[in-house]
Amino acid sequence: MSSVAQGAFDGAKVLITGATGFTGRVLTRKLAAAGAQITAIARRSSKLDDLDDIDINWIRGDVYDAEIVQTAVRGVEYIFHLAAAFREEKGTDAGYRKVHVRSTELLAQGVVGKPEFKRFVHVSTVGVHGHIEAERADENYPFDPGDGYQRTKLEGELWLGDFAAKNDIPFTIIRPVPIFGPGDGRLLKFFKMIDKGYLPMLGLNRSGIYHLVHVDDLTEIIMRAALLDAALSQTFIAANESPVSIEDMGTIIAKALGKKVRVIRLPITPFFIAADVCKAVCLPFGIQPPIYRRRVAFYAKDRKFDITKLKTVLGYTPKYNNESGLTETAQWYVKHEWL
Repeated sequence: MSSVAQGAFDGAKVLITGATGFTGRVLTRKLAAAGAQITAIARRSSKLDDLDDIDINWIRGDVYDAEIVQTAVRGVEYIFHLAAAFREEKGTDAGYRKVHVRSTELLAQGVVGKPEFKRFVHVSTVGVHGHIEAERADENYPFDPGDGYQRTKLEGELWLGDFAAKNDIPFTIIRPVPIFGPGDGRLLKFFKMIDKGYLPMLGLNRSGIYHLVHVDDLTEIIMRAALLDAALSQTFIAANESPVSIEDMGTIIAKALGKKVRVIRLPITPFFIAADVCKAVCLPFGIQPPIYRRRVAFYAKDRKFDITKLKTVLGYTPKYNNESGLTETAQWYVKHEWL
């Protein structure tokens, strides 16, 4: 599966939200290399240093601000909507809804009746499906969002699908699994544990199943979704070919780092109780709890997905498997002294 070619977006006017995030930075660089004329919305507090070598028309403000969005969408042919609220225990549904739903409404409303507009690529999350009981879940698996972040992501998806159908807006929805790769900070703490030689496992009789997607694969999927007629009005789960157990992740990372890792098994129930206590104590004071259910559930939930539609309809097979991706990421962390 080849990458989207340079020049594929030659001269195209694109708008990116979430450009300063992990995936957004990679996508922005790829779109620039493909010839796009880029406009990006970024909060006033966002740092732009990582992209200061690219010609970008920055519009500073909130993605749910009507005036900001009205300015940003003028003349655009493609929208890549990656903006997401920072997911934390003290986050509120109202806060998530502004970023995940209100922004989607404003962006879509801004391109109604624009003949030059070609595609709205909306990046959601597989979290809208919740815990996966099936052997593999595809795009039609029932929705079961577990928190405000996931509920509002689903709300944004459903609103867009309905509004786009009624107003003839070309769109595609991408649901990524957890994203990793060089430069990612979210899974870094997991790599740091392995680097220190231990892997705590919550739950005495299970290791948990995780499904990942490399940021390079995800950004290729997003770009193809904007270009291909086959992707029109479709939803795609973006994931590696295979899921991986948490213990196997630890083994792969340890091998890449030249380390031995000791697995420490602990009962999970006390950690759920501790998470509830921390939430009750911390949230009234606006403090992010040091431990919370979502982090504990990392060890308890299975996440296994079927990417048949990605391969057959979008025509994309991921370039990275778990071993190659985790190894590359570990080596990048070492090279850049993150480990």
